[in-house]
Amino acid sequence: MPAHRDRVVAKATIMKEQLIQSLKNMDTNVASISEERKAKLMPLVYFILDNQRDNDPSELIFVCTHNARRSHMAQLWAAAAALYCDLENIETYSGGVEVTRIHPNALASLERSGFEFSGEDDIENPSFLVQLGDSVMFEVFSKKYDDDTNPQKNFAAVLVCSEVAEACPNVEGASLRLPISYDDPKEFDRSDLAEERYDERSFQIGTEMLFVMKTASEKLTA
Repeated sequence: MPAHRDRVVAKATIMKEQLIQSLKNMDTNVASISEERKAKLMPLVYFILDNQRDNDPSELIFVCTHNARRSHMAQLWAAAAALYCDLENIETYSGGVEVTRIHPNALASLERSGFEFSGEDDIENPSFLVQLGDSVMFEVFSKKYDDDTNPQKNFAAVLVCSEVAEACPNVEGASLRLPISYDDPKEFDRSDLAEERYDERSFQIGTEMLFVMKTASEKLTA
């Protein structure tokens, strides 16, 4: 297993067909995002636009409390959406204020959408390789947002839960601090609704990340 890092190993050539279909389904749902929600997402669009126009990478760290569910969903969907929209120099990361592990329900939901994971799941904080396309891969694991494998300056800190938004009024090194909270599916972990609620949250996050990347791409070519 490679050293712990969240990173793109190589540029995609062909994205997985199941993942493309999931993104197409999300694309048809982008119009349903409320104008209020779109307004909350626009600072991330402009962060990406500014970097694209300066030929600088856009480094995005998605942060939730435990780096177990929503932050991983956001990291991976943002990466997939950037590839889908043919946006280069988008680097996505995740972290928390505590270290736990990627929750199995989050992994299962992402797998149902077309992400492919490999790695051993029998340790306290497992590390997984995540396949997006024929030649693009991330390594993901639970970590604090300021872990030394994450960017330390000039990044966007996207806070995907309200607890982190309250606990982290300042994120050292961030050029943008953006709270865009999502409801936590963990309350359904031991219920018959777990699969449905995790997929619902993943779809919401993916749709909004696709809106961000699609809007940035459209503005770049306008």
